[in-house]
Parts: sequence; structure tokens; C-alpha cells
Amino acid sequence: MKEIGLSFLEKIVRTRTVESFRFQLPQALDFIPGQFSQVIFDELNRDNKELNKYLSFSSSPTKKYIEVTKRLSESKFSQRLNVLKVNDELLFKTPLGSCVFQDSYKKIAFLIGGIGITPVISIIEYIMDKKLDTDVCLIYSNRTEEEIAFKNELDGWKLKNKNIKVSYVVTDCPPREATCIFGRIDEGLLKKYMCDMSQRVIFTFGPPKMVEAMNNLCLGMGCSKEQIKTEQFIGY
Repeated sequence: MKEIGLSFLEKIVRTRTVESFRFQLPQALDFIPGQFSQVIFDELNRDNKELNKYLSFSSSPTKKYIEVTKRLSESKFSQRLNVLKVNDELLFKTPLGSCVFQDSYKKIAFLIGGIGITPVISIIEYIMDKKLDTDVCLIYSNRTEEEIAFKNELDGWKLKNKNIKVSYVVTDCPPREATCIFGRIDEGLLKKYMCDMSQRVIFTFGPPKMVEAMNNLCLGMGCSKEQIKTEQFIGY
């Protein structure tokens, strides 16, 4: 783990409320897909939770940049991110986290809601770039179709790689697209779209309540604690 100042490159709009922020890497940054950073705006007061927050990488370590993604709000942290200009330098404390992908994993699954998709993107992009034969099953829940972040990237990867399967779940209203499922991630849905879950390493990222619900669901369906890897997004 180290601290490194990185220059801002560009902002990418993912949805109406979700944006990605890319930074130039002056040197190689050794991290494992699934890890995260502390993004530090207030260097003088490291305990400033309003301006120093944790964000997952939404880019693979194979890239020549790093990317973090956030659902923007009226918070001071979001506003500071939103006004970054090209070449502005921002301090990162990184890498952090142990809920990570390993090349040796042959079958993995993701049970994800909302902004929990960010480390998933890092992992799948890494699998694609390294041309691994990992079997991936992603079930990704959002309130509406408009809130599905990285949909273009995910659709592109599953077209290129038959080992990547993606199911979009929409909770608040029936989706327009036939490829989206109306409902919630529950036992019935998992039996239909991930019938081999007992054979997979299962990742759950996101808000604590979402992570807890997915863990309990998996355990209730016979998965072992050792199979399940979790990272809770607190104060995101």
C-alpha cells in the first residue's frame, strides 16, 4: 500500500447519476482486480470523512490508467470530483481490500446491486484482457433500466466471450427490454439463472444491507462461507 498523486484525464458519464473518473498512471500500479483506493481531497486532515472516501477501481490493472466510478450526489466529495479539470492532481492511498479475483478461479459469480458493479467491471475487464477461460455469471440488479451502469461494456463482453453470462434485474417497473428481468434477486431467480452456484466462487459488493441479504440467500441455498467473498461499501 502506498500513496500516489495522479493526474486527472477525463470524466465518462455512465448513467444519469453515475460517472467514471480516469487518471493517468506515471508508473505501474500493482493492484488485484476487486481492490479499491482511498481518494484523498483533504491531505491535512486524513480523518475528514466528507472529503476522503473509498472507491473501487472500475478498470483492470492491465490498463495504462486507473478509473474510479461513483454515483454522484450533493455531497462535498461528489462535488469535488465533478469539478476536476484535466491535469488536476489527486492523492490516492492504494491498493486496499482483500475481496479479489485470482487467476486460478475457474467459475465465479457476482450478485450485485447498483454501484456495487464497479469492482466487477475491473474483474471482467481483466479476464477479457488476459484472455482467461474463467466462467463468469453476473446477476446485476437496479431499480430501473436507466440506472444500469456499464451496460454497453457488459453487453460487448458477453458477445465476445461465451463464458460471460449477464442477467439484468430491474426492481421498480417492468423493463422495456426483453433481456431484463422484472423482480428481485431471490432463490427462484438464482435457481433459474445460476443453477450451478454451488460450484462457483461468489462475490457480493455493495451497500451493507444488500451484501448481507445476498450472503444470507447464498447460505440458505447451501453455499459454504468459504465460497462467498464480500466487500461492503460504507459511506459511498
